[in-house]
Amino acid sequence: MVKVLVIGGAGYIGSHVVKDLLEKGHQVVVFDNFSTGQEINLFNNAELIKGDILDKTALEMAMSQNIDAVIHMAAKKAVGESMINPGLYADNNITGSINILNAMVQFGVKHIVFSSSAAVYGMPQYLPVDEKHQRNPINFYGYTKMVIEDLLDWYSKLKNINYIALRYFNAVGYAADKSIKGKEKNPQNLLPIIIETATGSRESFQIFGKDYQTADGTCERDYIHVSDLADAHEKSILRLMKDDSSYCLNLGSGRTVSVQQMTDACEKVIGKKLKYQYAPRRFGDPDKLVSQADLAYQILGWKAKYTNIEDIIQTTWNMEL
Repeated sequence: MVKVLVIGGAGYIGSHVVKDLLEKGHQVVVFDNFSTGQEINLFNNAELIKGDILDKTALEMAMSQNIDAVIHMAAKKAVGESMINPGLYADNNITGSINILNAMVQFGVKHIVFSSSAAVYGMPQYLPVDEKHQRNPINFYGYTKMVIEDLLDWYSKLKNINYIALRYFNAVGYAADKSIKGKEKNPQNLLPIIIETATGSRESFQIFGKDYQTADGTCERDYIHVSDLADAHEKSILRLMKDDSSYCLNLGSGRTVSVQQMTDACEKVIGKKLKYQYAPRRFGDPDKLVSQADLAYQILGWKAKYTNIEDIIQTTWNMEL
């Protein structure tokens, strides 16, 4: 059993990570400011500390709870907003992460799992994208993730903190048992936007571009179910407790689903036609993006279990039933 501080543990992905850790017998302390996290996503058998990563005193109080390892999932993550308000993202994502690392040093916490992103890679130079791919983010959000990876590397060298940075591809879905009650706030991604259209909370949605170099002309992306992500975090904690090595690992399915395929599959699962329009391409959208996640299997013994897109969609649609 490991005592884990999950920073951002009431959020969309964080709540799934907490659920997985508790089910596997670990002790969990949730640290969250509830800016996007929700109290409905808390579990009774997890301790709660309400606080912000920009509040050093709150972080010190959290780290003083005999913590074995940290999972850092607290970040601003809207790509468009990061380009308009980089100061907000630098302050929250970068300064907040420095505060976390300094608090870890102060209280002798040696292990951290960091929620990074495939956004660190920028436009893919080859496919599938592996961990050796150059990092060249094309938005400020991705830049903050790259900077935090570099900070982790320096703290590893200077302060003996070992880390695993998990580079997520496209996180989707919800726990199949419906134990997570709160839906993601202000979703930016395709699947929840489609679901909002299906429920009538949104009149229609847009498919950006239909002239990409793909089979049906729409972008292809690598989707990873949130329960698979959660499993990878628990496996990462166990790996860190075993040795002093540090890693950056891709988390993806290694498969692509196009925007059109996702739309068609949603119509099939939901059982009705959805209203959408084709719109011009968005800047920075590559034709395809797919992970090479073999290293996560080698290091963690992890691979994605949710590989059927209709099953993933069903777990999301279940939140509306």
